[in-house]
Amino acid sequence: MNKEWKHDNEDGSYTVRTCGWSPPGDHPVGCGMKLTVKGGKLVKVEGDAEHPISQGRLCVRCLALAEYVHHPTRIISPMKRSIEDRGKEKWSKISWEEAWDIIVPKILQLKKDHGAESIVVFGGTGREACLYYYPLGFASIGTPNVCYPLSGWSCYGPRCAITDYILGAGYPEIDFAGTFPDRYDNPAFTLPKYIVEWGKNPLMSNPDGFYGHSLIDMMKRGTKIISIDPRITWLGTRSEYVCQLRPGTDTALAMAFLNVIINEDLYDHEFVDKWCYGFDELKERVQEYSPEKVAEITWVPKQTIIEVARIIAMNKPTAIQWGLAVDENPNGVQLGHAILSLGAITGNLDVPGGITLGAPAALLGKWRMDTRSNISEELWDKRIGAKEWPALANALATTHPDETLDTLETGKPYKLRMGWFNSSNFITATCSAQPDRWYRALKSLEFNVVQDCFMTPTAMAFADIFLPLPTFAEHDGIVITHFGRNPVFLGAMNKAFTVGDCKSDIEVCIELGKKLHPDMWEFDDVPDFFSKQLKPELGIDFNDLRELGVYQPKYTYGKHEKGLLRPDGEPGFNTVTGMVELTSTLFETWGDDALPYYKEPPYSPVSTPELFNEYPLILTTGARTFTSFHSEHRQISTLREITPDPVCELHPETAQNLGINEGDWVDLENMFGKCKMKAHLTPCIHPRVVHAVHGWWFPEKPAEEPSLYGVWDSNINKLVPHKHIGKLGFGAPFKQMICKASRREA
Repeated sequence: MNKEWKHDNEDGSYTVRTCGWSPPGDHPVGCGMKLTVKGGKLVKVEGDAEHPISQGRLCVRCLALAEYVHHPTRIISPMKRSIEDRGKEKWSKISWEEAWDIIVPKILQLKKDHGAESIVVFGGTGREACLYYYPLGFASIGTPNVCYPLSGWSCYGPRCAITDYILGAGYPEIDFAGTFPDRYDNPAFTLPKYIVEWGKNPLMSNPDGFYGHSLIDMMKRGTKIISIDPRITWLGTRSEYVCQLRPGTDTALAMAFLNVIINEDLYDHEFVDKWCYGFDELKERVQEYSPEKVAEITWVPKQTIIEVARIIAMNKPTAIQWGLAVDENPNGVQLGHAILSLGAITGNLDVPGGITLGAPAALLGKWRMDTRSNISEELWDKRIGAKEWPALANALATTHPDETLDTLETGKPYKLRMGWFNSSNFITATCSAQPDRWYRALKSLEFNVVQDCFMTPTAMAFADIFLPLPTFAEHDGIVITHFGRNPVFLGAMNKAFTVGDCKSDIEVCIELGKKLHPDMWEFDDVPDFFSKQLKPELGIDFNDLRELGVYQPKYTYGKHEKGLLRPDGEPGFNTVTGMVELTSTLFETWGDDALPYYKEPPYSPVSTPELFNEYPLILTTGARTFTSFHSEHRQISTLREITPDPVCELHPETAQNLGINEGDWVDLENMFGKCKMKAHLTPCIHPRVVHAVHGWWFPEKPAEEPSLYGVWDSNINKLVPHKHIGKLGFGAPFKQMICKASRREA
């Protein structure tokens, strides 16, 4: 790129080149755009054709940015209300200094009287705050309790943890030539012959820094797609094979693929012999998962299983991209283990066009790790759930979310007294299982701070202080794909204009940190903060990044052969054995099986047949749409016009049997709860499966309790139970519950 990042136009406007992140919500894809501002208003949003990844293409959410930024209900000044007025619209505007004058003494008093562990910081998913809510807790406030309140930490964390334990490497992503300025034309790159999309729909989700449209780019060049999903997505209709499986049975399918590849001697002998540990044990285990048996479990035909397994093994490079279907599954650790084993034994790890691996140390991750030095070992040991779930605690610097809810409800092992909600609206159906339980439990907190752009159900219910966030267009910052764990590029977010009196996540960290722990925050301002992270690692400062626009780190294939994965510089993988652990040396020590295995979902036709008679549909949730990011964008009229209602998908035959027509409001119900959705009939879903969207609330409905913007009306997570997690603490049944559907009469 390397062009000027800001220039004046003849009509008195100016244009700023930037990379987007959030808010408004988006995974860190960092799409390049040009923002034109006139009279302090954003008047034009266009894609930046010179951006090496997005190449001028933007989604509808980016195109609606001006509507979001200048929305009349957006909150652009700090506010406070009395604790007794929680749930009511009784806010008064205050300054930032007034906010700090309330917050800082409260934190100091709680730490003095009850210990720093009495404070918990809640973070959301995908937003820019993912980089900052850890240091906010550790280095600004000084608490060990940072919580992502998704049951079983069932998003991204399991994938990263599993990869760390099995490969000793950073997040695995398919190779889409993202680190090369000339992309697919680079001679080091090889086009994947096949890409397996396993429980993932990147065209809508653009997850964690992967730019979904790159799949289309590669398909145009000849890459073929295999789709593994209970729903036939748009991508599925263009796939060579679709494995339309029963939700929650993915691990059985992966084990059947391994069965075919190993028994037909299709695996990469050289890679297995040199770099894999426990192959013989895995070979013995997969004998339990014949294609015939797994066809009965998964609903995927035997012949399809055999043919797909052969394709994966015989077409190199083949990449596997795995998503929330792995994470949101109590059997997901075993599924991730099996998928990594597939990539390993077929020789598709860290090869051109295969599955890329990040180096063990995350880019720009040192400072984030260093912030933990502000927490003493004694205090760190008090982190909620760390002793109960060491596999999660060792990989992720957070509390265990399910244990955190238990602590809120019981006051054990100690009482939580203050909550800081950083970009997290989690009582909507975004991440919390049984959100009504969270809602009741969070009432016990004595003092709460919320950071967000709009008043949300979570903020209305709990906030005593509301701190307004700017959008990415209103502050300086960086966007880094995969949160630094396997970065494709680093992009500059350049401030284009100012709306109100808002402060970014890092500005809040610095300001609060200087008041409470100044030794941890020796930075003059935001550009100085980023420069001091960038210079040691990359040799550039923040102003250099502005001019570059995008920094693409060099990618090295075959890092295990070159000693680039291990701290000692020796060839191999950074695991206990130095190899890819097809048999895990760690899982057994934490009370689980060393080998992958299939376990039925906790509620299913097999595990709970009597309940299934009453609730005869399998419920899967959470597929993304183009018009929203989790619970965001519901008040943006352009986007609501496209997606006006929460939708559940039913097969036409199923709907006919239930007396449900297209567009009818229906109740989805099970033993845990009920919610209403609008029916969409499609032959692209299995007749015994129903899919429901997540993250719905209604800004047009009454704000005050008990309504809270209608947060309980279409909250699909009311049907998902708390603490139905895997043996290592990961995974939850968000995509494999059971329910029934009925037409609403009114």
